[in-house]
Amino acid sequence: MSQTNSGKDSQASETKKAISLPISRVRLIMKSSPDVSSINQDALFLTTKATELFVQHLALTSFNNRSQTEANSLDYSDLAKTAEESDTFHFLTDILPKKILAQDYLKSLEEIQDEDSDF
Repeated sequence: MSQTNSGKDSQASETKKAISLPISRVRLIMKSSPDVSSINQDALFLTTKATELFVQHLALTSFNNRSQTEANSLDYSDLAKTAEESDTFHFLTDILPKKILAQDYLKSLEEIQDEDSDF
């Protein structure tokens, strides 16, 4: 009986080592959905692992496509560029918009208003 408990404990510790995102945060995010009433432990683990792999893929793709300004760094602009240019990550353009200066935004806003007033 103790061997099965120790086997389960070692399996649980291996599972925890296999992921680096905090499971409690993923559970909290999943429970924030009104459609979710209960969360299976396997579903929670798989969702956490899938999220981790997705973030890793986004980071690696962004790192490989970065502007090469600094040797081993990844900036927000690199992530935003990847979201804008990659078909795979295009759905993130609302979450990772390109940053623009306030003066550039105001200038483009004025141009839009001028175009609207011409009609």
